[in-house]
Amino acid sequence: MASSHLPPAGRGRRIILQQFSLMGTAALLGSLPGLGRAAEGLEKPRLTIAVGGKGLFYYLPLTIAERLGYFKEEGLAVEIVDFPGGAKALQALMGGSADLVSGSFEHTIGLQAKGQSIKAVALEGRMAGIVLAMRKDKAATFKSPKDLKGMKIGVTAPGSSTNMFVNTLLAKDGLKPDAVSIIGVGAGAGAVAAIKRGDIDAVANLDPVISILEVGGDAQPVVDTRTEAGMQYVYGGAYAAGCIYGTHEFIGHNPRTTQAVVNAMVRAVRWLQKATPEQVVATVPPEFYGNDRGLYKVSLMKNTAAFSPDGAISAEAVQNVYKVLRSFDPTVAGAKIDLSKTYDNSFVLQALKKYK
Repeated sequence: MASSHLPPAGRGRRIILQQFSLMGTAALLGSLPGLGRAAEGLEKPRLTIAVGGKGLFYYLPLTIAERLGYFKEEGLAVEIVDFPGGAKALQALMGGSADLVSGSFEHTIGLQAKGQSIKAVALEGRMAGIVLAMRKDKAATFKSPKDLKGMKIGVTAPGSSTNMFVNTLLAKDGLKPDAVSIIGVGAGAGAVAAIKRGDIDAVANLDPVISILEVGGDAQPVVDTRTEAGMQYVYGGAYAAGCIYGTHEFIGHNPRTTQAVVNAMVRAVRWLQKATPEQVVATVPPEFYGNDRGLYKVSLMKNTAAFSPDGAISAEAVQNVYKVLRSFDPTVAGAKIDLSKTYDNSFVLQALKKYK
């Protein structure tokens, strides 16, 4: 998927808005479409959220919050900028072109190991939902991760959670990340095409990409974290997957804005717990399912258990992420990590008082 950034004029408007007093900003926003009194008191009612593969089920709560108008109802005007993978979305945050990220929780630990701090404020998924699928002519040879040695494996983007998933599998058999060739193929049509053309031997990706490859007979899942059994095998149990994260500085300076974002996300995951597949399909943009609503619905049903029930992040899930990263990342293994700085449930707890 093509990346995009705020145009210079958009950045200019954002800077101008920040220069107003809270009272002046609220008065200005009250005249804008979709915003009103709900925006009063928010430090930054207009913000950008980066995501690495918006159409993936991994980030579906973000789209639900957007499509159902939850962000607007919280007084927010949110621009969602889509990137080919989570590592690119993280770069946007650290480079200053995004305020928050809908991304993988692993990045909160990995970045702290490099001396920088970000933290998650709401959980979107409690299961990774990542699948290692191999070309049909290769799948029969897979018995364990050691059989991946020397293969070309497609991931959404190098350094993203799909790449970390591959590294985790390799570490299970004592292999280092360079035992395979990692190729960024994106989170959509590019990943499907790479398998079809034979450019890669296997792909670590998510739905709906994986279901498209399965139904088309182009690839066969060999490790599947859409299931509890797969999660136990790869990660050892509870896990923190997709989440909303940001820098400590942004969250600290914009607590009411952060609370508004978390409110919207909690409403989204709550809605998903009760929604039927038909309601979800009717809510997402048509480009998510193209000409095959049925396939999208089947794919969705394979991932319904993955969504967080309430947005909260458990200490056990955080510990498991840390344990997994230490298994293959020497930077994490050699660093002193303060896990309490990687997540903050206080915003979710406040949201749950309002949206039960």
